[in-house]
Amino acid sequence: MRTVFTKSLPAILIASAAAILTPLALPFTSPAAHAQQQDQFSLCWSIYVGWMPWEYGDSSGIIDKWADKYGIEINVVQINDYVESINQYTAGQFDACSMTNMDALTIPAAGGVDSTALIVGDFSNGNDAIILKEGSTLQDIVGQSVNLVELSVSHYLLARALDSVGLSERDVSVINTSDADIVAAYTTSDVTAVTTWNPLVNEILSMPAATKVFDSSQIPGEIIDTLMVKTDVLQANPNFGKALTGAWYEIMAAMENSEEVRAHMGEASGTDQEGYEAQLASTRMFYSPVDAVAFVNSPELKATMEYVADFSFDHGLLGDGASDSGFIGIETPAGTFGNANNVQLRFDPSFMEMAVAGTL
Repeated sequence: MRTVFTKSLPAILIASAAAILTPLALPFTSPAAHAQQQDQFSLCWSIYVGWMPWEYGDSSGIIDKWADKYGIEINVVQINDYVESINQYTAGQFDACSMTNMDALTIPAAGGVDSTALIVGDFSNGNDAIILKEGSTLQDIVGQSVNLVELSVSHYLLARALDSVGLSERDVSVINTSDADIVAAYTTSDVTAVTTWNPLVNEILSMPAATKVFDSSQIPGEIIDTLMVKTDVLQANPNFGKALTGAWYEIMAAMENSEEVRAHMGEASGTDQEGYEAQLASTRMFYSPVDAVAFVNSPELKATMEYVADFSFDHGLLGDGASDSGFIGIETPAGTFGNANNVQLRFDPSFMEMAVAGTL
């Protein structure tokens, strides 16, 4: 689950509007249209530094204001278990859900639910890290057991880190450990290496003999936090996308400029302003839609999703029928990675571009 203490769990756990404007033509290949025009929508989110804006937007009335502008209703629901929120989205209980890029690929996309990254809100820029008790460099990890949440973004970070210095997972032993147990495990003599995320990273680094040897700032832009929306719902109901995007950037402006707003988000997430600000310090928030659009349009996003797809395939997360890492098509403005006839994940900046243009 992904709470203030959690980030991602194995995707393998999955069992396999009334006032509509002229429909927006999305720039990518259209999925088969199953959704119909509707005026009531639902969004689920779970507690994490980059998704607390949805709580503030709901409690402050900003989301309701933007929904009213487009004559629709948006029900915002907090789900305490991160993976369960994605499960429910994939099962059809919600129209939109906050999730990482990796989990979007390995859960809804792998389950045949075509999803669009409506909003790319941030990426981990140090929130995720590898910490050693014995050793001062990443190369010192060779031969050690590494405690982490298996098949999560922590596992992905470890794989990318090892590859960066010419090592592989064969050079270590992975020990699946619940996020709830990571800190306690690190205090035992048996555990010498962990990979985890904030605020657990900061807690472990405050202990004696804890050395950070790699973090997500060394693979910038690869662990991405998004709001995914079902593609057919978005295409049939562009006002839903417009309302969410307009609300998001009003929330971003408030968050960036108000300590009071950030203090509210910290308290709502189970910490305080100081704790929340510490997490923000290692998160690259896209407060401006200009920055988010540039990030999505960059060719680096396509390369990142290739890394993610390769890891996911190698660890059996793309489904039993996947023949290679390109089994599921992933559309980005820089091009499609994988099977163009099986696109299930899309990065579409067109709604964020409306925020840039001031046309929402």
